[in-house]
Amino acid sequence: MATMKDIAKLAGVSTSTVSHVINKSRFVSEAISERVNNAARELNYRPSALARSLKVNRTKTIGMLVTTSTNPFFGEVVKGVERSCYHQGYNLILCNTEGDNARMRDSIDTLLQKRVDGLILMCSSLEGERIDVFEQYPDIPVVVMDWGPMLFTSDKIQDNSLRGGYLAAKHLIECGHTEIGCITGPLVKHQAQMRYEGYKRALNEKGLTFNADWIVESDFESEGGYDAFNRMHAKGKLPSAIFVCNDMMAMGVINAAHEKGIRIPQDLSVIGYDDIHIAKFMTPSLTTIHQPKYRLGKAAVEALLNKIDGHSSDAQIVQLEPTLVERATVQQV
Repeated sequence: MATMKDIAKLAGVSTSTVSHVINKSRFVSEAISERVNNAARELNYRPSALARSLKVNRTKTIGMLVTTSTNPFFGEVVKGVERSCYHQGYNLILCNTEGDNARMRDSIDTLLQKRVDGLILMCSSLEGERIDVFEQYPDIPVVVMDWGPMLFTSDKIQDNSLRGGYLAAKHLIECGHTEIGCITGPLVKHQAQMRYEGYKRALNEKGLTFNADWIVESDFESEGGYDAFNRMHAKGKLPSAIFVCNDMMAMGVINAAHEKGIRIPQDLSVIGYDDIHIAKFMTPSLTTIHQPKYRLGKAAVEALLNKIDGHSSDAQIVQLEPTLVERATVQQV
């Protein structure tokens, strides 16, 4: 592999002149610059990213940790992160934690050893964990996405799940429904709890009663939604509408209802949450609460770069607002 010394010899200039031309760190005459660049092309010279990163103490690389899920929501957020990194001239290293505490810590150690400039964490299964390694690297900025309470300092990017849950239940009420069930995510998770609280707030505003048989906790996965609906159905009379706290569970609910000959939305209205890409291509297409997934990813990168560039020092919370997307799974009554 060619070096600056090789280019200098071929171009008949000093190594420092080659450095100034390639790094554009000082004015060099057009004629000499052309000689240096021609020599570099002839030798197929490629600058060493590692050497440059050591010199400027920047690798232009961001590390991101996510927990594996069948939910396309995560992939759509990662797409926003990756595209934003690309536009800002950064590379992204993506690590999958598999929801495992030890694997998460090992991945963080690996990324820090690779001298990433900052970290984005999207591992909601590990809410409330103390991550000691961050105390050893206090200068490494961290941004957390869609996570609950934290025991370390970081910026936080999240959607307003309380408002999203409220919007979902309010829409069902405005469509004339008074018997409304809810299939929640794991209520130990902050976002699941907030969506459930929003649902309760909307029902309380209208003085509607809660039926314990119509409230089922599940796991944010399609199979969980399928099983939760079957448990609700086994208890007897169904509500006229169900707020299902993410689209993946809503898909499971619709599948289970279809197996029992229950028509959506004629016999049962369903509203989901997230607005994953495939939601509008379901039959019937899913009414849902839209999370700005690309903007979540973009906001995370922007917050991290602000920290890296020294424009912000205090931990901040950036909250993006959800919106209602009306499609075909909710019926007026």
